[in-house]
Amino acid sequence: MNIDHTPIAVGKYLVSPLTKQQGEGRYAASVSIRSGHGRATHDRIMRFSCIFDSAAAAVHYATEHARCWIDERSLPACA
Repeated sequence: MNIDHTPIAVGKYLVSPLTKQQGEGRYAASVSIRSGHGRATHDRIMRFSCIFDSAAAAVHYATEHARCWIDERSLPACA
């Protein structure tokens, strides 16, 4: 069963973490990072191989990795 969690706005991105119960109380994590509007929308999906003991831990992991990905894109390019 997939569990959607509240999306978080981070600058121009919308971060939507997702957990999936793997059985025996364990959870997998993924995250959608969306930008743009209408036909110019881009959606990057990250799926992680780690398994977590709680949905909250999976959401935290996915959200932090999304924030790191966004921060990397926010750095100025080298001249």
